[in-house]
Amino acid sequence: MHAMTISEFGGPQVLVPVDLPDPKPGAGQISIDTSHAAVGLVDVFFRRGDLADRPGFPRPPFVPGLEVAGTVRELGEGVTGFQVGEPVVTLSQMSLGGYATVTLAEAAMTVSLKGSGVDPAQAVAVLPNAVTAHLALTRVAHLREGESVLVHGAAGGLAAAFPAVARSLGASRITGTVTAQARIADTAHLDYDEVLTSDRFVAALDGRPVDVVVDPVGGEVRTASLDVLAPLGRILLLGHAARTPDTPVTGDELWGRNAGMLGFAVGPYLQADPSAAQPAAAHVIALLADGRLTQRIDELPLAEAAEAHRRLEAREVPGRIVLTI
Repeated sequence: MHAMTISEFGGPQVLVPVDLPDPKPGAGQISIDTSHAAVGLVDVFFRRGDLADRPGFPRPPFVPGLEVAGTVRELGEGVTGFQVGEPVVTLSQMSLGGYATVTLAEAAMTVSLKGSGVDPAQAVAVLPNAVTAHLALTRVAHLREGESVLVHGAAGGLAAAFPAVARSLGASRITGTVTAQARIADTAHLDYDEVLTSDRFVAALDGRPVDVVVDPVGGEVRTASLDVLAPLGRILLLGHAARTPDTPVTGDELWGRNAGMLGFAVGPYLQADPSAAQPAAAHVIALLADGRLTQRIDELPLAEAAEAHRRLEAREVPGRIVLTI
């Protein structure tokens, strides 16, 4: 198979083409003839070595890519419910390997697109993040009907899945924040009631409390979010895209505010409980199929994976980048 591999930790230039043996699926796995691979900020973290000191995280050389779409190539032992040639999309894989013409995936982390009418590029760009949104809002934040939601980094790939999913779960007012006024236009296709700049969102909310804050950004906006929480409000910690560190928050501060901060990383969660994947996927595929859930996509060929990383790292991407294979 043809793949792009991270040869060493470093800049985008460390992504180089290689030819590798076609992988064979083991028990509980399928192999996929890959047509599309999503590029995420976590791929940038892996490439730079930001997560290298954490147990279980990859070291070079390795093929990045957590999410792919394509067709089933081969079934591993014990796998049922899929057919060779069936269109599928994977959820976020801890095993990586998506920047390749053939990808291995756990069957439990793979979702059929057969009969859905969903475009595979949209599926790989949106469905894994939408499943994350559904699980985070239902199993972690326990969003209730009529509650309000604030989403930081509103135009980003992960955040963009939250408005439609939150609305489908009964959320009332949904507000987004972006880094600059010019980026508000990048959210026009998303289901926000209003979008504010992150430097002024506290003042702009003008005392209107928020029940659930979705925060993949971190840094200063994370700390400021405490000032807009309703009693028993929850902040979902879903990443740290900001270049500034968090300000430490003590347990006494949360106790005194009747507030909660709840971390959620979908990959390890589904690895521990793969049975949670399919019900969430069924909910969000319906949103994709009827057009309530969509995403702006920039497509580049696999050979331009380094350029995809450069654009993502430079914050030039309103939406998601998908590699075509």
